[in-house]
Amino acid sequence: MSATDDQPTLQTPRPQVPRRLGLSGKLLLLTIPLVMIALLMIYVPSIANFWTNRLNDRLAAANTAALVLDAAPLGMVPDSLARQILSSVGARAVAIKMGQQRRLLASADLPAAIDRDIDMRTLTVWSAIVESFETMLERGNQTIRVVGPAPGAAQFIEVVVDEKPLRQAMYRFSRNLLVVALGIAILAAGLVYLALHYLFVRPMRRLTANLVGFHENPESAARIIVPSQRGDEIGVAERELSDMQRDLVSMLSQKSRLAALGLAVSKINHDLRNMLASSQLLSDQLASVPDPRVQRFAPKLMRSLERAIDFCQSTLSYGRAQEAEPDRRVIQVEPVVSEVRESAGLAADASITWISAIERGLSIDADPDQLFRVLLNLVRNAVQALDSRPKGEGSPLQIRITGRREGSVAIIEVSDTGPGVPAKAREHLFEAFQTSGRPGGSGLGLAIAAELVRAHGGDIHLVEGTIGATFRVSIPDRPVELQSVRNERARA
Repeated sequence: MSATDDQPTLQTPRPQVPRRLGLSGKLLLLTIPLVMIALLMIYVPSIANFWTNRLNDRLAAANTAALVLDAAPLGMVPDSLARQILSSVGARAVAIKMGQQRRLLASADLPAAIDRDIDMRTLTVWSAIVESFETMLERGNQTIRVVGPAPGAAQFIEVVVDEKPLRQAMYRFSRNLLVVALGIAILAAGLVYLALHYLFVRPMRRLTANLVGFHENPESAARIIVPSQRGDEIGVAERELSDMQRDLVSMLSQKSRLAALGLAVSKINHDLRNMLASSQLLSDQLASVPDPRVQRFAPKLMRSLERAIDFCQSTLSYGRAQEAEPDRRVIQVEPVVSEVRESAGLAADASITWISAIERGLSIDADPDQLFRVLLNLVRNAVQALDSRPKGEGSPLQIRITGRREGSVAIIEVSDTGPGVPAKAREHLFEAFQTSGRPGGSGLGLAIAAELVRAHGGDIHLVEGTIGATFRVSIPDRPVELQSVRNERARA
């Protein structure tokens, strides 16, 4: 570790993001024009319908007046009565056409010319809208001749009216309609805004606030969002975010543990190497003792100390980015298995039965030291599993190692009669610090074994359906280069 690892890390200040319009403000700005468009779509046909109904009312009143005027003998209606009838109708003149004859029933203050003609018999929706807005946009007091169907045998009836009273009535109707429609629209817009705010804006604010809080302290499990019970896309987003945050918290916890472990090992590495070096000097002196038992165990002790010194020299093998490349060569499997048994302390342990079923003369193309570490980790896990088994069970405590060859692949299996691997631990079995809950386990043994086996191009996995736990290690032979074989044969 570098000298700057103990210094606090200076974090780059986050740039200040300018305050922008929030989601609620954008929703409000979107709702206002939509409400205005809805008002316009309501107002346009309504004012055209009002204009049409007013003219039809004039025609209906003119029909009634025509019946009265037509019933009187010709010239027998006084002018004062005719003016009174026209005033009640709101018209200047009423005429009717029967056959080829066009008859003026009553008139008062007729203008010299008619400004506009409107035939209600051929009026369409679009033309009614256009005519109604032309009436509202005109200035002054023009005269309009309105033609409509007549009762009885008459072909049509005509009525001449002033445009100004109609325009003023349309203004009053527009004002009243807009006031009522605006009130309804504001109420509807408020309800739509509150509904959208409750359904979408509030959950999005909650997600945003959680993301900001989680970014401030991503290692805290308290910052993980609690998903709601919603079944829509927002509910799915909350649940996925919660799962992602849990995975991230777990990953950061593992990284922090690795960092703390590397720091602790780096502090004791120097002193530990000195102690092991002193032990190695003492073991060298033991090699000169003539005792047969000392002569038997001294080389193994020296080999174990050499391995320990090599491990300390690399500080912590698993803490590095990757293991060293394996120094592969063809070796016999049975001597390595015997050394693993002695290193695990099972040679003199009568409580655990050791069964070795290695094919005679089985060889493997592997790094001997790394293969030793793989098998030692698996055997130590098996010993821990047997130690954690409840006492009183009838099955014996047993560790079994088998070895065989299938073509160009050497297969070694390590089995035990322990309680097996829990189902919840199998998914992350070969990841660092993923222990099965047994006391004394560090969670690194299987991770180191898996990394070393993969470095050989092999595979390690848990065999299903066995008593206890069975781990199978498969290591294929290296491909043979034909050219190098020919060269060796040529040199021979």
